[in-house]
Amino acid sequence: MKKVNIYTDGACSGNPGPGGYAAILRYKGTEKILSGGYSHTTNNRMELVSVIVALESLKECCEVVVMTDSQYVVNAIEKEWVYRWKAAGWMRNKKEKAQNSDLWERLLEAIDRHQVTFQWVRGHSGHPENERCDAIAVEESRKRNLPIDTRLGLR
Repeated sequence: MKKVNIYTDGACSGNPGPGGYAAILRYKGTEKILSGGYSHTTNNRMELVSVIVALESLKECCEVVVMTDSQYVVNAIEKEWVYRWKAAGWMRNKKEKAQNSDLWERLLEAIDRHQVTFQWVRGHSGHPENERCDAIAVEESRKRNLPIDTRLGLR
Protein backbone atom coordinates (compact mmCIF):
# COMPACT_ATOMS: atom_id res chain seq x y z
CA MET A 1 0.00 0.00 0.00
CA LYS A 2 1.32 3.45 -0.91
CA LYS A 3 2.26 5.70 2.00
CA VAL A 4 1.32 9.35 1.46
CA ASN A 5 1.96 12.33 3.70
CA ILE A 6 -0.53 15.17 3.43
CA TYR A 7 -0.06 18.65 4.89
CA THR A 8 -3.08 20.94 4.96
CA ASP A 9 -4.22 24.38 6.00
CA GLY A 10 -7.17 26.70 5.58
CA ALA A 11 -7.40 30.46 5.83
CA CYS A 12 -10.19 32.98 6.02
CA SER A 13 -10.18 36.78 5.96
CA GLY A 14 -13.04 37.46 8.31
CA ASN A 15 -15.07 34.57 9.62
CA PRO A 16 -17.13 34.31 7.51
CA GLY A 17 -15.38 35.95 4.61
CA PRO A 18 -13.21 35.07 1.62
CA GLY A 19 -11.25 31.90 2.29
CA GLY A 20 -8.65 29.63 0.82
CA TYR A 21 -7.27 26.15 1.35
CA ALA A 22 -4.08 24.31 0.48
CA ALA A 23 -2.79 20.77 0.62
CA ILE A 24 0.64 19.36 -0.10
CA LEU A 25 0.72 15.65 -0.93
CA ARG A 26 4.02 13.76 -0.81
CA TYR A 27 4.72 10.27 -2.08
CA LYS A 28 8.22 8.87 -2.63
CA GLY A 29 9.85 12.21 -3.27
CA THR A 30 7.11 13.59 -5.52
CA GLU A 31 4.94 16.47 -4.43
CA LYS A 32 1.55 17.73 -5.54
CA ILE A 33 -0.05 20.98 -4.39
CA LEU A 34 -3.81 21.44 -4.39
CA SER A 35 -5.44 24.77 -3.57
CA GLY A 36 -8.54 26.85 -4.09
CA GLY A 37 -11.01 28.98 -2.23
CA TYR A 38 -14.43 30.53 -1.89
CA SER A 39 -15.64 34.10 -1.66
CA HIS A 40 -17.83 33.50 1.40
CA THR A 41 -16.85 30.78 3.84
CA THR A 42 -15.37 30.11 7.28
CA ASN A 43 -11.94 29.05 8.50
CA ASN A 44 -13.25 25.70 9.74
CA ARG A 45 -14.80 24.96 6.34
CA MET A 46 -11.50 25.71 4.63
CA GLU A 47 -9.64 23.46 7.07
CA LEU A 48 -12.05 20.63 6.25
CA VAL A 49 -11.98 21.25 2.49
CA SER A 50 -8.18 21.10 2.43
CA VAL A 51 -8.24 17.57 3.87
CA ILE A 52 -11.19 16.43 1.74
CA VAL A 53 -9.68 17.64 -1.53
CA ALA A 54 -6.38 15.96 -0.72
CA LEU A 55 -7.91 12.61 0.22
CA GLU A 56 -10.35 12.64 -2.71
CA SER A 57 -7.45 13.22 -5.12
CA LEU A 58 -5.88 9.86 -4.24
CA LYS A 59 -6.67 7.34 -6.97
CA GLU A 60 -6.24 4.18 -4.90
CA CYS A 61 -6.35 3.07 -1.28
CA CYS A 62 -3.37 4.50 0.57
CA GLU A 63 -1.88 4.66 4.03
CA VAL A 64 -2.12 8.38 4.77
CA VAL A 65 -0.82 10.66 7.48
CA VAL A 66 -2.62 14.02 7.49
CA MET A 67 -0.73 16.80 9.26
CA THR A 68 -2.78 19.88 10.05
CA ASP A 69 -2.81 22.76 12.50
CA SER A 70 -6.59 22.44 12.84
CA GLN A 71 -7.53 21.12 16.27
CA TYR A 72 -11.14 21.24 15.02
CA VAL A 73 -10.37 18.56 12.42
CA VAL A 74 -7.94 16.47 14.47
CA ASN A 75 -10.04 16.40 17.65
CA ALA A 76 -13.31 15.69 15.84
CA ILE A 77 -11.74 12.60 14.25
CA GLU A 78 -9.31 11.39 16.88
CA LYS A 79 -11.68 11.96 19.81
CA GLU A 80 -14.53 10.55 17.69
CA TRP A 81 -16.78 13.58 18.16
CA VAL A 82 -17.80 13.49 14.50
CA TYR A 83 -19.09 9.93 14.81
CA ARG A 84 -21.25 10.91 17.78
CA TRP A 85 -22.56 13.98 15.91
CA LYS A 86 -23.48 11.81 12.94
CA ALA A 87 -25.17 9.16 15.11
CA ALA A 88 -27.19 11.94 16.78
CA GLY A 89 -28.45 13.30 13.44
CA TRP A 90 -25.69 15.91 13.21
CA MET A 91 -26.43 17.37 16.62
CA ARG A 92 -23.63 18.25 19.05
CA ASN A 93 -26.09 18.04 21.92
CA LYS A 94 -29.87 18.23 22.31
CA LYS A 95 -30.02 21.91 21.32
CA GLU A 96 -26.97 22.58 19.15
CA LYS A 97 -26.50 21.45 15.55
CA ALA A 98 -23.09 20.26 14.46
CA GLN A 99 -21.59 22.73 12.01
CA ASN A 100 -20.38 21.72 8.54
CA SER A 101 -22.18 18.37 8.45
CA ASP A 102 -22.02 18.39 4.63
CA LEU A 103 -18.24 18.48 4.75
CA TRP A 104 -17.95 16.03 7.63
CA GLU A 105 -19.99 13.53 5.56
CA ARG A 106 -17.55 13.92 2.65
CA LEU A 107 -14.54 13.65 4.94
CA LEU A 108 -15.83 10.46 6.55
CA GLU A 109 -16.40 8.93 3.10
CA ALA A 110 -12.87 9.89 2.04
CA ILE A 111 -11.39 8.47 5.25
CA ASP A 112 -13.21 5.18 4.70
CA ARG A 113 -11.36 4.70 1.38
CA HIS A 114 -7.94 4.90 3.03
CA GLN A 115 -6.02 4.12 6.21
CA VAL A 116 -5.79 7.60 7.67
CA THR A 117 -4.17 8.97 10.79
CA PHE A 118 -4.19 12.62 11.80
CA GLN A 119 -1.37 14.55 13.43
CA TRP A 120 -1.74 18.02 14.84
CA VAL A 121 1.09 20.47 14.19
CA ARG A 122 1.34 23.85 15.85
CA GLY A 123 0.51 26.57 13.33
CA HIS A 124 2.88 29.47 12.68
CA SER A 125 5.69 27.71 14.50
CA GLY A 126 8.14 27.22 11.65
CA HIS A 127 6.92 23.82 10.42
CA PRO A 128 7.98 24.15 6.74
CA GLU A 129 5.03 22.41 5.09
CA ASN A 130 2.51 24.06 7.40
CA GLU A 131 4.01 27.46 6.63
CA ARG A 132 3.84 26.76 2.88
CA CYS A 133 0.22 25.61 3.11
CA ASP A 134 -0.65 28.68 5.14
CA ALA A 135 0.94 31.02 2.58
CA ILE A 136 -0.87 29.30 -0.30
CA ALA A 137 -4.22 29.29 1.55
CA VAL A 138 -3.88 32.98 2.46
CA GLU A 139 -3.08 33.84 -1.18
CA GLU A 140 -6.14 31.86 -2.32
CA SER A 141 -8.32 33.80 0.15
CA ARG A 142 -6.92 37.11 -1.14
CA LYS A 143 -7.87 36.14 -4.69
CA ARG A 144 -11.47 35.77 -3.51
CA ASN A 145 -11.43 39.22 -1.88
CA LEU A 146 -10.56 41.19 -5.03
CA PRO A 147 -13.08 43.23 -6.99
CA ILE A 148 -14.05 41.47 -10.22
CA ASP A 149 -12.22 44.03 -12.40
CA THR A 150 -8.93 43.34 -10.57
CA ARG A 151 -9.27 39.58 -11.03
CA LEU A 152 -9.74 40.12 -14.76
CA GLY A 153 -6.67 42.33 -14.93
CA LEU A 154 -8.75 45.43 -15.62
CA ARG A 155 -8.34 48.77 -13.88
